[in-house]
Amino acid sequence: MEPTIINEKNTGHDVTQEADFAEVLEVASKAGHILLENGAEISRVEDIMSRIASHFGVDSGNFFVLSNGIFTTGRANKITKSGAQASTYANVEFIPLRGIQLSKVVAVNRLSYDISNGRTNLAEARERLDRIAAEGQKPTWEQILGSGLGAGGFCAVFGGGWMDCAAALVVGLLLYAFVLWVGNRYMSKIVGGICNALVATLLCVACWRMGFGDSLANIIIGAIMPLIPGVPFVNGVRDLANSDYLAGFTRLTDAMLGFFCIAVGVSLSFLLDGSLHGGVVSLSMTVNPGTAHLLLQALAAFIGTAAFALLFGIDREHYVPAGVIGAIGWTLYLILVRNCGATPVVATLAASTLVCIVSRMAAIPYRIPAQGFLLCGIFPLVPGAGVFWFTYYFTDSQFDLSMQSGLLAGKIAIAIVLGIILAMELPQRLFSRNHRTH
Repeated sequence: MEPTIINEKNTGHDVTQEADFAEVLEVASKAGHILLENGAEISRVEDIMSRIASHFGVDSGNFFVLSNGIFTTGRANKITKSGAQASTYANVEFIPLRGIQLSKVVAVNRLSYDISNGRTNLAEARERLDRIAAEGQKPTWEQILGSGLGAGGFCAVFGGGWMDCAAALVVGLLLYAFVLWVGNRYMSKIVGGICNALVATLLCVACWRMGFGDSLANIIIGAIMPLIPGVPFVNGVRDLANSDYLAGFTRLTDAMLGFFCIAVGVSLSFLLDGSLHGGVVSLSMTVNPGTAHLLLQALAAFIGTAAFALLFGIDREHYVPAGVIGAIGWTLYLILVRNCGATPVVATLAASTLVCIVSRMAAIPYRIPAQGFLLCGIFPLVPGAGVFWFTYYFTDSQFDLSMQSGLLAGKIAIAIVLGIILAMELPQRLFSRNHRTH
């Protein structure tokens, strides 16, 4: 929309009517809708909506963003209120989080800077937002492949051998086919979460009983990793770090619900298998020496993290840097635990801090929000194994061991939270002279 010049008699100078301010706020709301729906943190949604509104001359202090909704109000600022133009605007949107597609977050983030730099007018911005919203997810076969590779890679990360990784890869492929064609289509979030974990664990048990794989525990841990609610967990932490306490606690609660659904599904699987074979199968923690070498661990973390970048809908050119960041964090963790005598909690704190710092550094040259790399790179440190062992010991009535595993998993989760908060507190000028991708 081309600006029109209106003479302001009271001030004696020209004022630019840049656009109908209701249309401006509609565009800002649409941008916020796309961001929130696809996994952006609250502070980014508010910042981009305000940036769009301010550029087109609308008061930008009237956006209230929750974890699943946007309240938008506004009034004309630089825009003349004469004629048929409205002077106030109000809109409320409920935005359920359906599926993470971080490429859309990147696209809207870039659009906001094009608007700020005067390279895109309001009509073009609306058209670009329509195209971004219409973009489909990754092809089904690619998502299924990402799940399989992620399951196989993280099986090695958590101690599985080569055959265990192969079994986890197969289960990961079958699991995500079930998730896409059954769980996400016909089930509620809670029921679907439980059924997804149930199917994954039963497939792992079936493979193990047929002789496909040696360590059932490591196969299951790898296979359930694609179900770990890493996005609401990390975003909840970032929202808390930005003082968005309501949204932060809401998203962390959503993450805890995801962990609970996984625990219930795994537990039901063991009970079903135990009813057929005379009791819950006996498991123990093992680390296969064939995949324990530091270089192999780094490679496994790279593969698993890059695969999760695919599942989160990141652009293809960012798979490799995301995988490298995950490998860097996991390598530091192993060095601290194996060679420096650090506890898992301390090592996790250091590694998660490094992952966040490197994510912020990598965001500058790749021109994407640091969140995209952070969400993927933090996954090798997420206590998926702790959730599994807590569930297994509880199901097997080994309550002392269950409590120990649960407490350790909780401490590791807190260490990740502290690591991210510490790294996010570092001033942006240490990473870039501008604030364009952070």
